[in-house]
Amino acid sequence: MKKIILSLLVLSLSMTSCVSKKKFTDLEAKQKTTQDLLNSATVKLNTCLTEREALANQIDFLKKNNSDLINNMGNLTTLTTKGAENLEKSLESLKEKDLRISRLQDALTKKDSVTFALVTSLKKDVGMDDPDININVEKGVIMISIADNLLFKSGSYDVSDKAKGVLAKVARVINSKPDFECMVESHTDNVPYKGGILLDNWDLSVKRATSIVRVLQSDLGVSPKQLIPAGRSSYMPLASNDSPENRAKNRRTKIIIMPKIDQFYDMIEKEMKTLSK
Repeated sequence: MKKIILSLLVLSLSMTSCVSKKKFTDLEAKQKTTQDLLNSATVKLNTCLTEREALANQIDFLKKNNSDLINNMGNLTTLTTKGAENLEKSLESLKEKDLRISRLQDALTKKDSVTFALVTSLKKDVGMDDPDININVEKGVIMISIADNLLFKSGSYDVSDKAKGVLAKVARVINSKPDFECMVESHTDNVPYKGGILLDNWDLSVKRATSIVRVLQSDLGVSPKQLIPAGRSSYMPLASNDSPENRAKNRRTKIIIMPKIDQFYDMIEKEMKTLSK
């Protein structure tokens, strides 16, 4: 640029010496016009270079942004696929749990239905008129509570003839339900046993339970596989042993009739363990 200007100056000086003033003025005007054009071109060139650099930076940014978007789209696709798989697994798990809950409810309903049918049958056969006999449901099992004055004489473990009539009604129900179990549970008051043959109320309660079991098995045809004798002595009283009336309440035999619901409870336990996982 400087060389061009210098050349123009030299040329103008040379021309000054050998050309007329008019021509010099014309050349000087053309030189000024050329310089203006040169300056304008220089400005435009610098502007173009600046814009080019800005566009280059913008292109680099767009390329990087586009690459990031492509990567994010890939990540989103992966996340969406995994999310769909997890959702599907969750739905399958919920379906399985719903099925287990349904089976659990069915088992409980079946158990309750069996228990209710048994209560109805026992109440019909045994009857509820005798105040010494009580039939109810406790903790999911059927309990027939019979006062000992109906079953035994004081201090004795020989089953009375009157008791055999009641036991015969119970035996009919048990025999019609071979999948049931029957626990005979004998209780005494706290008055010490004084019979000479037995040691204490433990012995008395156990002997009374086994006596009833023998009647059910030998006289009434109940399968021994269904029978369970149990003696509880005086340690589960219904009332305090502070009066003859309360002691009479505590001297009792409970015949507990239970459907063999091991399969129900096993399934319930299994399903509950599975649900807790």
